Amino acid sequence: MKRDLAKELFRAIKSSHPQRKHRPQKSDNPSHFSPGSDPLPLKQVLDDLIEGRQWNQLLAEGNLFALWAEIVGDEVAEHSEPITLLDGRLTIRASSTAWATQLTLLTPSLLEKITKTAPGVLVDELLVLGPTPPSWRRGLRTIKGSKGPRDTYG
Repeated sequence: MKRDLAKELFRAIKSSHPQRKHRPQKSDNPSHFSPGSDPLPLKQVLDDLIEGRQWNQLLAEGNLFALWAEIVGDEVAEHSEPITLLDGRLTIRASSTAWATQLTLLTPSLLEKITKTAPGVLVDELLVLGPTPPSWRRGLRTIKGSKGPRDTYG
C-alpha cells in the first residue's frame, strides 16, 4: 500500500501550527491589494505568504518527497522510497537487501545530490532500511503464544 506523502505533510503542518481564529477588522488592509491599485500577481502573494509563515523549510522537505525520482534518478527511485525526515536524518526504505546495501554505499553521493538539487532541505545523514519481513503474529494458522513461523505449519 502506497503512502500519501502529501496528506502526511499537510497533517504535520496542521498539527505543528495551532489554529488561530482571526476576523479581519475594517482597519485591516492587506498589502497585496490596496484601494485604487491593481492586485499583485498570485505568485508574489503566495511567496509572501510562504515567507511570512516561515514555510520554506517544510515546502523544501515536501518537494524532496514529491520529486524523489528527479533528485536521485529513476533507477534509484525505482528501488527506494523516502519515509521520514527528522532532525536532519532521512530514512529511506529499499526494495531489497541488495539495494539497501547499494544505497548505503552510495550515501555520500546521494547526500551530495540532495544538497545540490533540493535547496533548502537540511539532510545530514541517511538511514537505509531493507524491506519489512512478513509478520507471523496474525492470521488463520497462528497459535496463541507461539514463537514464530515454525509453529504455523506444524
